[in-house]
Amino acid sequence: MKKAFNLLAYGSCRRSSVRQRNSRFNELMKRTGPNLLIGAIAFWVGSAGCTFPSIWAANAAPAPAKRLPNFIVILADDMGYGDLGCFGSTRNRTPHLDRMAAEGTRFTSFYSTSGVCTPSRASLMTGCYPMRVGMQTNCTGVYVICPNDKKGISAKEKTMAQVLKARGYATGCIGKWHLGDQPEFLPTRHGFDYYYGLPYSNDMGNRPGDAIPLPLLRNETVIEAPADQDTLTKRYTEEAVSFIRAHQDEPFFLYFPHTMPHNPVHASPAFKGKSGNGPYGDAIEEIDWSAGQLAATLKELGIDERTLVMVTSDNGAIRQGSNLPFSGGKATTKEGGMRMPCIMRWPGHVPAGQTCDELCTTMDLLPTLAALAGTRPAAERPIDGKDIWPLMAGEKGARSPHAAFYYYYMSQLQAVRSGSYAGVSSHN
Repeated sequence: MKKAFNLLAYGSCRRSSVRQRNSRFNELMKRTGPNLLIGAIAFWVGSAGCTFPSIWAANAAPAPAKRLPNFIVILADDMGYGDLGCFGSTRNRTPHLDRMAAEGTRFTSFYSTSGVCTPSRASLMTGCYPMRVGMQTNCTGVYVICPNDKKGISAKEKTMAQVLKARGYATGCIGKWHLGDQPEFLPTRHGFDYYYGLPYSNDMGNRPGDAIPLPLLRNETVIEAPADQDTLTKRYTEEAVSFIRAHQDEPFFLYFPHTMPHNPVHASPAFKGKSGNGPYGDAIEEIDWSAGQLAATLKELGIDERTLVMVTSDNGAIRQGSNLPFSGGKATTKEGGMRMPCIMRWPGHVPAGQTCDELCTTMDLLPTLAALAGTRPAAERPIDGKDIWPLMAGEKGARSPHAAFYYYYMSQLQAVRSGSYAGVSSHN
């Protein structure tokens, strides 16, 4: 027992009583035996009036852990910069997203890394430019992955879902994936506990050689083929609400990549023909309704104030959509193809009614959410994204962490932005 007493001697005791207490301690040990050493020490300490903060703190009940925030990323497909009321649209009615912008911050220099689906989604998931993760083209050189493609997101990459799952997050992906449709490329193999949606764009799965007509998957099982596209947004929303309800008592990450308004554009009967902008406007207004359903659910469950919601698009619009005030659109490296509307809302954390014009990108979401969850991206996989929390929090004097942003068309660099200046190659 001498070693134990030598350790305890570092505490602060009333020295006059130590000898007496030592005697009582030794007698107690004879009665109880060594298995009650801790209890015996406690008796000795209490009767001696000793305090040992550095020792006893280790055995004290831990303070309640701070609740980790929930994250929801809503990604529209081919929605332009000017397609929301809060970004200037006068053709589409988007009251729920406009309210979200009023209660949060609009980001007006927020970039996707590509003008098309696969590369831009790869960047969001991995925090990297598409070329770094080999997702700038498919296996035949086409700029997006096609059905039955031999290429998809690599198992070597660490996705946003994997980073957050390691911190105890429930992870769900509901909507269009487009990072590979073979089993090894599906969301459930890359950090998501649950998946419901289409593995690729809604104009695919109907060409010669396609194994299954536009499949709708639940996890890794085809549950409908071809998928009823009229009801996709409605069903996605119901699935998203169910996911939130199921995980309301634990931190969750919901990645919600809509299929719409990608062509062919569809909307459910409640929205079809109701907008002033044709089928495209119908789809945008149903996406707005969907965001409202999620917002109402968060408030109903009392988790609104611990949930960060982000809304953006994978690339610019074509045809009926608006990329104003910028030129260009989908499949280009002009501003209209890669500069996206972005709203971030988190009551009490992201300031309300603000606009941030500092340069930031979809690649920044992974390191930013990781930091908010108390972790960081995998050290063995270098990334290009930066932690933009100072911008999101509206910190005074916060500036973009990017010295430059690079506009790639597949493997070809076509432009560079640094600060407020951009250089464009002759190819653009």
